[in-house]
Amino acid sequence: MNSQTAPGLDVLLQNARRRAGLTQEQLAGLSTVSVRAIRDLELGRVQHPRKETLRLLANAMRLTDARRIELELAVDAQAVGRVFQDIYGADLAVPPAPLRPLVGRRPELEALTARLSTEHERLLTLVGLPGVGKTRLAQEAASLLHSRDRVPVLWVALDGAAETTGAAANSPLSTMTGWVRALVRDGEKLDELATVIGHKPTLIVLDGYDSSPSAIRPLLNLLRVCERVKILTTTCRPVQLPGGRLLPLAPLPVPAPSDLAASLPGDSLVTDRPAVELMLSHVSHMRPDFLPTDTVTTTAAHICRALDGIPQALEAAASWLLLYSPEQLLDIARTVPLVLVDGVTPTDPAAGPTLSDRLAAAVTGLGPRATALLRTPVDPWTVDDAARANGTSLAETARDAHALLVRGLIRQLPTTPGGPVGFTVLNLVRAALVAEQEQQQEREHGSLVDALAE
Repeated sequence: MNSQTAPGLDVLLQNARRRAGLTQEQLAGLSTVSVRAIRDLELGRVQHPRKETLRLLANAMRLTDARRIELELAVDAQAVGRVFQDIYGADLAVPPAPLRPLVGRRPELEALTARLSTEHERLLTLVGLPGVGKTRLAQEAASLLHSRDRVPVLWVALDGAAETTGAAANSPLSTMTGWVRALVRDGEKLDELATVIGHKPTLIVLDGYDSSPSAIRPLLNLLRVCERVKILTTTCRPVQLPGGRLLPLAPLPVPAPSDLAASLPGDSLVTDRPAVELMLSHVSHMRPDFLPTDTVTTTAAHICRALDGIPQALEAAASWLLLYSPEQLLDIARTVPLVLVDGVTPTDPAAGPTLSDRLAAAVTGLGPRATALLRTPVDPWTVDDAARANGTSLAETARDAHALLVRGLIRQLPTTPGGPVGFTVLNLVRAALVAEQEQQQEREHGSLVDALAE
Protein backbone atom coordinates (compact mmCIF):
# COMPACT_ATOMS: atom_id res chain seq x y z
CA MET A 1 0.00 0.00 0.00
CA ASN A 2 1.30 3.46 -0.77
CA SER A 3 2.05 6.11 1.80
CA GLN A 4 -1.11 8.11 1.15
CA THR A 5 -4.00 7.94 3.58
CA ALA A 6 -6.15 4.92 2.81
CA PRO A 7 -9.78 5.56 1.83
CA GLY A 8 -12.28 5.22 4.64
CA LEU A 9 -15.37 3.09 4.81
CA ASP A 10 -17.49 5.86 3.27
CA VAL A 11 -15.36 6.11 0.11
CA LEU A 12 -14.89 2.35 -0.19
CA LEU A 13 -18.63 1.74 0.06
CA GLN A 14 -19.43 4.42 -2.50
CA ASN A 15 -16.84 3.06 -4.93
CA ALA A 16 -18.06 -0.50 -4.47
CA ARG A 17 -21.68 0.49 -5.07
CA ARG A 18 -20.80 2.44 -8.22
CA ARG A 19 -18.67 -0.42 -9.56
CA ALA A 20 -21.70 -2.66 -9.07
CA GLY A 21 -23.79 -0.16 -11.05
CA LEU A 22 -26.31 0.32 -8.26
CA THR A 23 -28.08 3.34 -6.80
CA GLN A 24 -28.54 3.64 -3.07
CA GLU A 25 -32.18 2.67 -3.49
CA GLN A 26 -31.31 -0.39 -5.56
CA LEU A 27 -28.66 -1.49 -3.07
CA ALA A 28 -31.18 -1.08 -0.26
CA GLY A 29 -33.66 -3.29 -2.10
CA LEU A 30 -31.08 -6.03 -2.73
CA SER A 31 -29.48 -5.97 0.71
CA THR A 32 -32.51 -5.24 2.97
CA VAL A 33 -30.42 -2.44 4.53
CA SER A 34 -32.35 0.84 4.62
CA VAL A 35 -31.56 3.69 2.24
CA ARG A 36 -31.01 5.96 5.23
CA ALA A 37 -28.43 3.55 6.72
CA ILE A 38 -26.59 3.34 3.38
CA ARG A 39 -26.65 7.13 3.03
CA ASP A 40 -25.28 7.59 6.56
CA LEU A 41 -22.47 5.13 5.85
CA GLU A 42 -21.50 6.83 2.59
CA LEU A 43 -21.55 10.26 4.23
CA GLY A 44 -19.30 9.04 7.02
CA ARG A 45 -21.89 9.61 9.73
CA VAL A 46 -21.61 5.99 10.83
CA GLN A 47 -18.05 4.77 11.37
CA HIS A 48 -18.66 1.41 13.07
CA PRO A 49 -21.58 -0.45 11.48
CA ARG A 50 -22.52 -3.94 12.54
CA LYS A 51 -20.65 -6.77 10.80
CA GLU A 52 -23.97 -8.20 9.62
CA THR A 53 -24.75 -4.91 7.85
CA LEU A 54 -21.44 -5.07 5.99
CA ARG A 55 -22.09 -8.70 5.06
CA LEU A 56 -25.53 -7.90 3.62
CA LEU A 57 -24.12 -5.01 1.58
CA ALA A 58 -21.15 -7.05 0.35
CA ASN A 59 -23.42 -9.93 -0.73
CA ALA A 60 -25.73 -7.55 -2.57
CA MET A 61 -22.80 -5.99 -4.46
CA ARG A 62 -21.18 -9.42 -5.04
CA LEU A 63 -17.84 -8.26 -3.73
CA THR A 64 -14.72 -10.38 -4.00
CA ASP A 65 -13.04 -11.70 -0.85
CA ALA A 66 -10.42 -8.97 -1.06
CA ARG A 67 -13.04 -6.21 -1.26
CA ARG A 68 -15.03 -7.73 1.62
CA ILE A 69 -12.02 -7.83 3.90
CA GLU A 70 -11.12 -4.31 2.84
CA LEU A 71 -14.55 -3.08 3.93
CA GLU A 72 -14.36 -4.88 7.26
CA LEU A 73 -10.91 -3.56 8.02
CA ALA A 74 -11.85 -0.03 6.98
CA VAL A 75 -14.09 0.10 10.04
CA ASP A 76 -10.88 0.47 12.04
CA ALA A 77 -9.35 3.92 12.22
CA GLN A 78 -6.06 2.84 10.61
CA ALA A 79 -5.50 1.61 7.09
CA VAL A 80 -5.07 -2.16 6.84
CA GLY A 81 -1.85 -2.01 4.89
CA ARG A 82 -0.17 0.30 7.38
CA VAL A 83 -1.37 -1.89 10.26
CA PHE A 84 0.04 -5.01 8.64
CA GLN A 85 3.23 -3.21 7.62
CA ASP A 86 3.85 -2.14 11.20
CA ILE A 87 3.34 -5.60 12.71
CA TYR A 88 4.38 -7.84 9.81
CA GLY A 89 6.90 -10.49 10.75
CA ALA A 90 7.34 -14.13 11.70
CA ASP A 91 4.81 -13.86 14.54
CA LEU A 92 2.09 -12.68 12.15
CA ALA A 93 2.89 -14.86 9.10
CA VAL A 94 2.79 -18.45 10.35
CA PRO A 95 2.54 -21.66 8.26
CA PRO A 96 -0.18 -24.24 9.01
CA ALA A 97 0.82 -26.46 11.90
CA PRO A 98 1.42 -30.09 10.84
CA LEU A 99 -1.05 -32.38 12.58
CA ARG A 100 1.20 -35.47 12.47
CA PRO A 101 4.91 -36.25 12.35
CA LEU A 102 6.47 -36.52 8.91
CA VAL A 103 7.32 -40.16 8.15
CA GLY A 104 10.25 -40.61 5.79
CA ARG A 105 11.05 -37.83 3.32
CA ARG A 106 14.28 -36.89 5.11
CA PRO A 107 16.31 -36.56 1.86
CA GLU A 108 13.48 -34.62 0.17
CA LEU A 109 13.09 -32.30 3.16
CA GLU A 110 16.82 -31.60 3.30
CA ALA A 111 16.94 -30.89 -0.44
CA LEU A 112 13.92 -28.58 -0.32
CA THR A 113 15.03 -26.59 2.73
CA ALA A 114 18.55 -26.29 1.32
CA ARG A 115 17.21 -24.75 -1.88
CA LEU A 116 14.88 -22.44 0.03
CA SER A 117 17.80 -21.32 2.18
CA THR A 118 20.00 -20.20 -0.72
CA GLU A 119 19.87 -16.81 -2.41
CA HIS A 120 19.85 -18.34 -5.88
CA GLU A 121 16.58 -20.33 -5.71
CA ARG A 122 13.50 -18.13 -5.40
CA LEU A 123 10.78 -20.04 -7.30
CA LEU A 124 10.35 -23.75 -6.58
CA THR A 125 7.58 -26.15 -7.57
CA LEU A 126 6.86 -29.47 -5.86
CA VAL A 127 5.22 -31.75 -8.42
CA GLY A 128 3.82 -35.25 -7.98
CA LEU A 129 0.78 -37.47 -7.95
CA PRO A 130 -2.29 -36.56 -5.87
CA GLY A 131 -1.94 -37.89 -2.33
CA VAL A 132 1.84 -38.29 -2.53
CA GLY A 133 2.49 -35.76 0.24
CA LYS A 134 3.39 -32.48 -1.49
CA THR A 135 1.41 -30.33 0.94
CA ARG A 136 2.79 -32.19 3.96
CA LEU A 137 6.39 -31.78 2.78
CA ALA A 138 5.82 -28.09 2.06
CA GLN A 139 4.36 -27.68 5.57
CA GLU A 140 7.41 -29.30 7.15
CA ALA A 141 9.86 -27.19 5.14
CA ALA A 142 7.93 -23.98 5.82
CA SER A 143 7.67 -24.75 9.54
CA LEU A 144 11.39 -25.47 9.72
CA LEU A 145 12.34 -22.19 8.04
CA HIS A 146 9.84 -20.30 10.18
CA SER A 147 11.07 -21.72 13.49
CA ARG A 148 14.77 -21.91 12.66
CA ASP A 149 15.30 -18.73 10.66
CA ARG A 150 12.23 -16.73 11.77
CA VAL A 151 11.12 -16.37 8.16
CA PRO A 152 7.53 -15.12 7.75
CA VAL A 153 5.45 -17.66 5.81
CA LEU A 154 2.35 -16.64 3.84
CA TRP A 155 0.43 -19.84 3.13
CA VAL A 156 -2.26 -19.70 0.42
CA ALA A 157 -4.41 -22.79 -0.26
CA LEU A 158 -5.56 -22.38 -3.85
CA ASP A 159 -7.51 -25.64 -3.98
CA GLY A 160 -10.17 -24.51 -1.51
CA ALA A 161 -8.71 -26.37 1.45
CA ALA A 162 -8.86 -24.59 4.76
CA GLU A 163 -5.60 -23.44 6.26
CA THR A 164 -4.99 -24.43 9.85
CA THR A 165 -2.70 -21.93 11.52
CA GLY A 166 -4.02 -22.41 15.01
CA ALA A 167 -5.10 -18.76 15.07
CA ALA A 168 -8.30 -17.66 16.73
CA ALA A 169 -10.98 -16.15 14.53
CA ASN A 170 -10.69 -12.36 14.15
CA SER A 171 -7.09 -12.42 15.45
CA PRO A 172 -4.39 -10.47 13.58
CA LEU A 173 -2.93 -13.76 12.37
CA SER A 174 -6.20 -15.04 10.88
CA THR A 175 -6.96 -11.60 9.45
CA MET A 176 -3.58 -11.45 7.76
CA THR A 177 -4.03 -14.95 6.33
CA GLY A 178 -7.46 -14.11 4.95
CA TRP A 179 -6.27 -10.80 3.49
CA VAL A 180 -3.31 -12.36 1.67
CA ARG A 181 -5.37 -15.31 0.45
CA ALA A 182 -8.01 -12.95 -0.95
CA LEU A 183 -5.41 -10.77 -2.69
CA VAL A 184 -3.70 -13.74 -4.30
CA ARG A 185 -6.90 -15.45 -5.42
CA ASP A 186 -8.39 -12.25 -6.79
CA GLY A 187 -5.09 -11.07 -8.29
CA GLU A 188 -5.77 -7.54 -7.04
CA LYS A 189 -3.64 -4.95 -5.25
CA LEU A 190 -0.52 -7.07 -4.98
CA ASP A 191 1.42 -3.81 -4.79
CA GLU A 192 -0.09 -3.45 -1.30
CA LEU A 193 1.27 -6.87 -0.38
CA ALA A 194 4.67 -5.87 -1.74
CA THR A 195 4.65 -2.77 0.44
CA VAL A 196 3.74 -4.80 3.53
CA ILE A 197 6.52 -7.32 2.88
CA GLY A 198 9.11 -4.70 1.92
CA HIS A 199 12.66 -5.99 2.36
CA LYS A 200 11.80 -8.69 4.87
CA PRO A 201 12.59 -12.29 3.87
CA THR A 202 9.30 -14.05 3.18
CA LEU A 203 8.23 -17.45 1.91
CA ILE A 204 4.94 -17.52 -0.02
CA VAL A 205 3.48 -21.02 -0.43
CA LEU A 206 0.84 -21.56 -3.12
CA ASP A 207 -0.65 -24.95 -2.28
CA GLY A 208 -2.65 -26.51 -5.12
CA TYR A 209 -1.35 -24.40 -7.99
CA ASP A 210 -3.36 -26.60 -10.42
CA SER A 211 -6.60 -25.14 -9.10
CA SER A 212 -5.67 -21.54 -9.89
CA PRO A 213 -2.71 -21.33 -12.30
CA SER A 214 -3.44 -17.70 -13.11
CA ALA A 215 -2.57 -16.72 -9.52
CA ILE A 216 1.16 -17.24 -10.02
CA ARG A 217 1.67 -14.70 -12.81
CA PRO A 218 0.92 -11.55 -10.77
CA LEU A 219 2.95 -12.98 -7.90
CA LEU A 220 6.02 -13.28 -10.13
CA ASN A 221 6.20 -9.49 -10.01
CA LEU A 222 6.73 -9.75 -6.27
CA LEU A 223 10.00 -11.55 -6.96
CA ARG A 224 11.17 -8.50 -8.87
CA VAL A 225 9.88 -5.92 -6.37
CA CYS A 226 10.68 -7.79 -3.15
CA GLU A 227 14.19 -9.15 -3.51
CA ARG A 228 13.97 -11.41 -0.44
CA VAL A 229 10.68 -13.10 -1.32
CA LYS A 230 10.64 -16.77 -2.32
CA ILE A 231 7.68 -18.69 -3.75
CA LEU A 232 7.00 -22.41 -3.30
CA THR A 233 4.13 -23.99 -5.25
CA THR A 234 2.66 -27.49 -5.18
CA THR A 235 1.06 -29.03 -8.25
CA CYS A 236 0.11 -32.33 -9.87
CA ARG A 237 0.82 -31.10 -13.41
CA PRO A 238 4.32 -29.75 -13.98
CA VAL A 239 4.57 -26.27 -15.45
CA GLN A 240 7.99 -24.74 -16.02
CA LEU A 241 7.65 -21.21 -14.68
CA PRO A 242 10.11 -18.53 -15.80
CA GLY A 243 13.22 -18.84 -13.67
CA GLY A 244 11.68 -21.61 -11.60
CA ARG A 245 12.85 -25.10 -10.72
CA LEU A 246 10.78 -28.30 -10.63
CA LEU A 247 11.25 -30.68 -7.71
CA PRO A 248 9.53 -34.04 -8.44
CA LEU A 249 8.19 -35.87 -5.39
CA ALA A 250 7.93 -39.63 -5.90
CA PRO A 251 5.85 -41.98 -3.75
CA LEU A 252 7.49 -43.47 -0.68
CA PRO A 253 9.85 -46.39 -1.45
CA VAL A 254 8.21 -49.81 -1.18
CA PRO A 255 9.79 -53.22 -0.53
CA ALA A 256 11.14 -54.96 -3.62
CA PRO A 257 9.44 -58.19 -4.77
CA SER A 258 12.60 -60.11 -3.85
CA ASP A 259 12.36 -58.86 -0.25
CA LEU A 260 8.72 -59.81 0.00
CA ALA A 261 9.37 -63.25 -1.51
CA ALA A 262 12.25 -63.95 0.88
CA SER A 263 9.99 -64.19 3.95
CA LEU A 264 12.14 -61.74 5.87
CA PRO A 265 11.35 -60.99 9.52
CA GLY A 266 8.85 -58.19 9.96
CA ASP A 267 11.43 -55.81 11.43
CA SER A 268 13.55 -56.13 8.28
CA LEU A 269 10.62 -54.93 6.16
CA VAL A 270 10.19 -51.79 8.30
CA THR A 271 13.82 -50.65 8.52
CA ASP A 272 14.48 -47.85 6.02
CA ARG A 273 11.07 -48.41 4.49
CA PRO A 274 8.92 -45.44 5.54
CA ALA A 275 5.89 -46.64 3.57
CA VAL A 276 5.66 -49.77 5.73
CA GLU A 277 6.27 -47.72 8.88
CA LEU A 278 3.49 -45.34 7.89
CA MET A 279 1.08 -48.16 7.06
CA LEU A 280 1.73 -49.89 10.39
CA SER A 281 1.03 -46.64 12.24
CA HIS A 282 -2.35 -46.40 10.50
CA VAL A 283 -3.04 -50.09 11.26
CA SER A 284 -2.32 -49.60 14.96
CA HIS A 285 -4.58 -46.54 15.02
CA MET A 286 -7.52 -48.30 13.39
CA ARG A 287 -6.99 -51.70 15.05
CA PRO A 288 -5.01 -51.47 18.30
CA ASP A 289 -5.63 -55.20 18.75
CA PHE A 290 -3.45 -55.97 15.71
CA LEU A 291 0.04 -56.43 17.10
CA PRO A 292 2.95 -55.82 14.67
CA THR A 293 3.73 -59.51 14.25
CA ASP A 294 5.76 -60.76 11.30
CA THR A 295 2.53 -61.79 9.57
CA VAL A 296 0.85 -58.40 10.01
CA THR A 297 4.02 -56.53 9.01
CA THR A 298 4.54 -58.66 5.91
CA THR A 299 0.92 -58.20 4.85
CA ALA A 300 1.21 -54.45 5.42
CA ALA A 301 4.35 -54.40 3.26
CA HIS A 302 2.50 -56.18 0.44
CA ILE A 303 -0.35 -53.62 0.72
CA CYS A 304 2.19 -50.80 0.53
CA ARG A 305 3.55 -52.24 -2.69
CA ALA A 306 0.06 -52.75 -4.16
CA LEU A 307 -0.83 -49.10 -3.36
CA ASP A 308 2.54 -47.76 -4.56
CA GLY A 309 3.56 -46.22 -1.24
CA ILE A 310 1.25 -43.23 -1.72
CA PRO A 311 0.65 -41.88 1.81
CA GLN A 312 -2.98 -40.79 1.36
CA ALA A 313 -3.86 -44.12 -0.26
CA LEU A 314 -2.28 -46.03 2.62
CA GLU A 315 -4.23 -44.05 5.21
CA ALA A 316 -7.48 -44.54 3.30
CA ALA A 317 -6.87 -48.27 2.91
CA ALA A 318 -6.25 -48.67 6.64
CA SER A 319 -9.73 -47.30 7.36
CA TRP A 320 -11.18 -50.46 5.80
CA LEU A 321 -9.60 -52.59 8.54
CA LEU A 322 -12.75 -52.09 10.58
CA LEU A 323 -14.48 -54.29 8.00
CA TYR A 324 -11.75 -56.54 6.60
CA SER A 325 -8.76 -58.47 7.84
CA PRO A 326 -5.30 -57.44 6.59
CA GLU A 327 -5.28 -60.45 4.27
CA GLN A 328 -8.65 -59.49 2.77
CA LEU A 329 -7.45 -55.92 2.41
CA LEU A 330 -4.38 -57.13 0.51
CA ASP A 331 -6.56 -59.14 -1.87
CA ILE A 332 -8.65 -56.04 -2.64
CA ALA A 333 -5.53 -53.90 -3.05
CA ARG A 334 -4.20 -56.34 -5.63
CA THR A 335 -7.41 -56.67 -7.62
CA VAL A 336 -9.39 -53.41 -7.36
CA PRO A 337 -7.10 -50.92 -5.58
CA LEU A 338 -9.11 -47.82 -6.50
CA VAL A 339 -11.90 -49.07 -4.24
CA LEU A 340 -9.69 -48.54 -1.21
CA VAL A 341 -8.08 -45.16 -1.87
CA ASP A 342 -11.10 -43.02 -0.93
CA GLY A 343 -11.52 -44.64 2.49
CA VAL A 344 -14.58 -46.24 4.01
CA THR A 345 -15.98 -42.99 5.41
CA PRO A 346 -17.98 -40.90 2.92
CA THR A 347 -16.04 -37.82 1.92
CA ASP A 348 -17.33 -34.30 2.38
CA PRO A 349 -18.28 -32.88 -1.05
CA ALA A 350 -16.95 -29.51 0.09
CA ALA A 351 -13.49 -31.07 0.38
CA GLY A 352 -13.26 -31.37 -3.40
CA PRO A 353 -12.60 -34.39 -5.64
CA THR A 354 -11.73 -37.73 -4.06
CA LEU A 355 -8.31 -39.30 -4.43
CA SER A 356 -9.61 -41.77 -7.01
CA ASP A 357 -11.07 -38.88 -9.01
CA ARG A 358 -7.79 -36.99 -8.84
CA LEU A 359 -5.81 -40.07 -9.87
CA ALA A 360 -8.16 -40.49 -12.83
CA ALA A 361 -7.62 -36.83 -13.76
CA ALA A 362 -3.86 -37.39 -13.61
CA VAL A 363 -3.99 -39.88 -16.50
CA THR A 364 -6.54 -38.07 -18.63
CA GLY A 365 -5.36 -35.46 -21.04
CA LEU A 366 -2.07 -37.24 -21.71
CA GLY A 367 -0.90 -37.35 -25.29
CA PRO A 368 -1.35 -40.59 -27.25
CA ARG A 369 2.37 -41.46 -27.04
CA ALA A 370 2.47 -40.97 -23.27
CA THR A 371 -0.68 -43.05 -22.83
CA ALA A 372 0.78 -45.79 -25.03
CA LEU A 373 3.96 -45.71 -22.94
CA LEU A 374 1.92 -46.29 -19.79
CA ARG A 375 0.35 -49.29 -21.52
CA THR A 376 3.68 -50.80 -22.63
CA PRO A 377 3.10 -54.58 -22.55
CA VAL A 378 6.47 -55.41 -20.97
CA ASP A 379 7.05 -54.55 -17.31
CA PRO A 380 9.44 -53.39 -16.08
CA TRP A 381 10.82 -51.70 -19.16
CA THR A 382 13.72 -49.58 -20.28
CA VAL A 383 13.50 -46.68 -22.72
CA ASP A 384 14.88 -48.98 -25.43
CA ASP A 385 12.30 -51.68 -24.61
CA ALA A 386 9.41 -49.19 -24.72
CA ALA A 387 10.59 -47.62 -27.97
CA ARG A 388 10.68 -51.02 -29.67
CA ALA A 389 7.34 -52.14 -28.21
CA ASN A 390 5.51 -48.94 -29.19
CA GLY A 391 7.27 -48.23 -32.49
CA THR A 392 8.52 -44.81 -31.41
CA SER A 393 11.95 -43.22 -31.61
CA LEU A 394 14.33 -43.30 -28.66
CA ALA A 395 14.21 -39.50 -28.39
CA GLU A 396 10.40 -39.39 -28.28
CA THR A 397 10.23 -42.26 -25.79
CA ALA A 398 12.88 -40.67 -23.57
CA ARG A 399 11.01 -37.35 -23.50
CA ASP A 400 7.71 -39.05 -22.69
CA ALA A 401 9.32 -41.21 -19.99
CA HIS A 402 10.87 -38.12 -18.42
CA ALA A 403 7.50 -36.31 -18.39
CA LEU A 404 5.76 -39.33 -16.81
CA LEU A 405 8.53 -39.69 -14.22
CA VAL A 406 8.28 -36.01 -13.22
CA ARG A 407 4.52 -36.34 -12.79
CA GLY A 408 5.01 -39.47 -10.67
CA LEU A 409 3.08 -41.82 -12.96
CA ILE A 410 6.02 -44.21 -13.29
CA ARG A 411 8.69 -45.28 -10.82
CA GLN A 412 12.40 -45.64 -11.52
CA LEU A 413 13.68 -49.00 -10.32
CA PRO A 414 16.97 -49.53 -8.45
CA THR A 415 19.83 -50.17 -10.86
CA THR A 416 23.02 -52.17 -10.72
CA PRO A 417 26.35 -50.54 -11.63
CA GLY A 418 26.58 -50.37 -15.39
CA GLY A 419 23.08 -51.79 -15.83
CA PRO A 420 20.19 -50.19 -17.73
CA VAL A 421 17.70 -47.91 -16.00
CA GLY A 422 14.33 -49.63 -15.64
CA PHE A 423 10.87 -48.19 -15.04
CA THR A 424 7.51 -49.53 -13.95
CA VAL A 425 4.04 -48.02 -14.08
CA LEU A 426 2.38 -47.50 -10.70
CA ASN A 427 -0.37 -49.97 -9.89
CA LEU A 428 -2.89 -47.22 -9.15
CA VAL A 429 -2.07 -45.57 -12.47
CA ARG A 430 -2.71 -48.87 -14.28
CA ALA A 431 -6.01 -49.19 -12.46
CA ALA A 432 -6.96 -45.63 -13.39
CA LEU A 433 -6.13 -46.34 -17.05
CA VAL A 434 -8.32 -49.45 -17.02
CA ALA A 435 -11.18 -47.55 -15.38
CA GLU A 436 -10.86 -44.72 -17.90
CA GLN A 437 -10.89 -47.20 -20.80
CA GLU A 438 -13.99 -48.93 -19.42
CA GLN A 439 -15.78 -45.62 -19.03
CA GLN A 440 -14.86 -44.68 -22.59
CA GLN A 441 -16.27 -47.97 -23.85
CA GLU A 442 -19.48 -47.39 -21.89
CA ARG A 443 -19.81 -43.91 -23.38
CA GLU A 444 -19.27 -45.27 -26.88
CA HIS A 445 -21.78 -48.05 -26.28
CA GLY A 446 -24.32 -45.56 -24.97
CA SER A 447 -23.81 -43.36 -28.03
CA LEU A 448 -24.29 -46.35 -30.30
CA VAL A 449 -27.50 -47.36 -28.52
CA ASP A 450 -28.83 -43.79 -28.81
CA ALA A 451 -27.98 -43.69 -32.50
CA LEU A 452 -29.75 -46.99 -33.18
CA ALA A 453 -32.76 -45.82 -31.20
CA GLU A 454 -33.07 -42.78 -33.41
